[in-house]
Amino acid sequence: MSSEGFLKEVQTIGEKFLLKLQKLPKADPVEIVSFCVVLLFIVTVLVLMIIACGCCCYSCCSCDGRPDHRRRKIQVRPVAR
Repeated sequence: MSSEGFLKEVQTIGEKFLLKLQKLPKADPVEIVSFCVVLLFIVTVLVLMIIACGCCCYSCCSCDGRPDHRRRKIQVRPVAR
């Protein structure tokens, strides 16, 4: 998909979303609740993705200034009898 096609698709989705928001005050209560549930689901997924990426980057990149000890290989030696 070309960048122009992608931008046009995003613009179309945005226009549909704005149209839905404009019609929301006149909508049925069931439609309002379903819209809020879908919106809450989308926000929850985005927040969880941000948290997961933040935790992963924090632990992998050693952003706290300490070296990552999990990456160091420990050599296991047999027990002498």
